[in-house]
Amino acid sequence: MSQVAVLLADGFEEIEAVTIVDVLRRADVQVRTLALKDKSVRGAHGITMQADGLLDQEQSKDWDLVVLPGGQPGANALRDDPRVASMIEHQLGQSRKVAAICAAPIALGAHGMLKGRRATCYPGFEDQLRDAKLTLEPVVVDSEITTSRGPGTAMTFALNLVEQLKGKAQADSVRKGMLV
Repeated sequence: MSQVAVLLADGFEEIEAVTIVDVLRRADVQVRTLALKDKSVRGAHGITMQADGLLDQEQSKDWDLVVLPGGQPGANALRDDPRVASMIEHQLGQSRKVAAICAAPIALGAHGMLKGRRATCYPGFEDQLRDAKLTLEPVVVDSEITTSRGPGTAMTFALNLVEQLKGKAQADSVRKGMLV
């Protein structure tokens, strides 16, 4: 069974985080939300979520996918946390998947992980995606890295992740069940 970590920092974008977790769980993917500090994490719009665990306790596990929701200042916290950088470097070093949406691709760009890769992000953060080949597509997959633009693309992004982990038939089944 696929195992996915969704990282939550204070100021995360609620639509993105909840959509990703919900859609992946509908596809029978095991998802753990991991907080950077406290299990109680406050979103960018004042919605508080209770994380399943803490990054310190679970960052060394072998994840099939690590997902970074956007939002501010959450994306900055992900970018600036050395544990997040280390976890993502480990993922990519093992040819495992990483996905980031909205402003969160800056956590990849800051560490040179997008160099020469196709990527997208929320408008205004492009300059932080150093040496990436920027596109305006809603979802971009380049090898192990998937990026997306923002809250409005969260459903498409999450369904794309289902397809990568569980195949097109499972993604289509979830899509149909949600009337997407």
